[in-house]
Amino acid sequence: MKKKVEIENVYKIFGKKGKKAIELLKKGETKKTILNKTKQVVALNNVSLSINEGEVFVVMGLSGSGKSTLVRCINRLITPTEGVICIDGQNIIELNSNQLIQVRRNKISMVFQNFGLFPHLNIIDNVAYGLKIQGIDKKEYISKAKEAIETVGLKGWGDSLPNQLSGGMQQRVGLARALANDPDILLMDEAFSALDPLIRSNMQDELLELQSKMNKTIIFITHDLDEALKIGDRIALMKDGQVVQTGTPEEILTKPANEYVEKFVRDVDITKVLTVSKVMKKPIGIANIGDTPEIILKKMKKHKLDSIFVTNNENKLIGILRRNEIVTAIDNMDSNLYNYIDKNFNNVNKDTNIDELFKPLSDSKEPIAVVSSDNHLLGIIVRKDIIKAIAKGGN
Repeated sequence: MKKKVEIENVYKIFGKKGKKAIELLKKGETKKTILNKTKQVVALNNVSLSINEGEVFVVMGLSGSGKSTLVRCINRLITPTEGVICIDGQNIIELNSNQLIQVRRNKISMVFQNFGLFPHLNIIDNVAYGLKIQGIDKKEYISKAKEAIETVGLKGWGDSLPNQLSGGMQQRVGLARALANDPDILLMDEAFSALDPLIRSNMQDELLELQSKMNKTIIFITHDLDEALKIGDRIALMKDGQVVQTGTPEEILTKPANEYVEKFVRDVDITKVLTVSKVMKKPIGIANIGDTPEIILKKMKKHKLDSIFVTNNENKLIGILRRNEIVTAIDNMDSNLYNYIDKNFNNVNKDTNIDELFKPLSDSKEPIAVVSSDNHLLGIIVRKDIIKAIAKGGN
């Protein structure tokens, strides 16, 4: 994957003796000790991250972990004390004011927790504000603003004032404003934290839906583990200004790097994060549509199967056959398998969370087929495999 943002050995010290504080950090002194000795506040301590183009990268941690400072360093609202931050290979730490303005205008937009809308401007003018101050022609910036408003599901609200909208709708306006100039990178700092739980969950769903269409690089800051696990392609967990672990949601949950991470994720319901791809098994005893009923029955007996999936010569799944139906076909000397194949069966894609399998597995003892987007058979899921996976934490 193409690297969009690369952060290398970044430190941020608040105070006039930043270099001295960094020297102490490199000698192994703690954040607390440095504060006591030098009165310098360590916000970021040797942070290195690589963020891929088109991914939702979540930076999470408790209050004081450094996550919000980090996101503000990425667009130079805060300048690091030391280190390198590259966007598309360009070190933004070295940019002058004019160059930095161009990067902010053309490559990066930011969505804040508190919406930041102008109460006296209608929604169109709020969304268009950043484009307007760039000197863009009015007809063009109004057109782009309307398009962004429609993208976030607020078509028809352009003439309304912010106080006429709910909190969730106001946050959509903030998102529309960020999208209006079509940035490569969206920085979202606790963007949904001020919303009620239900609205927050809906906004998370809508963000993922938008991302499937936009394919932006999104750097999302949150203190909420459930939110991070839900929306993140990868997660960086921070503590005291340091990154303590980076990985996919499954890696964070199932392979915690240390005791801190283990405690952090201890109460998470792993079934809502663990995907089918982690527990599915390679299918055995698969029937081909060209097999005779006698051959299929032998396969079922050999592998002790009561049912068997049937594929064509391209390994595309056709349906499922049950043992009693095969016996009936043999008794009737009927070699046309299509008369006996059940095409109404449970199947899922490999990215399905395993909590979604509980109902179909409880309703039927038959295995669930795991298929690709073009219906190739990738694996199978049976009840005992899920129970084992949960017991082992997905390992």
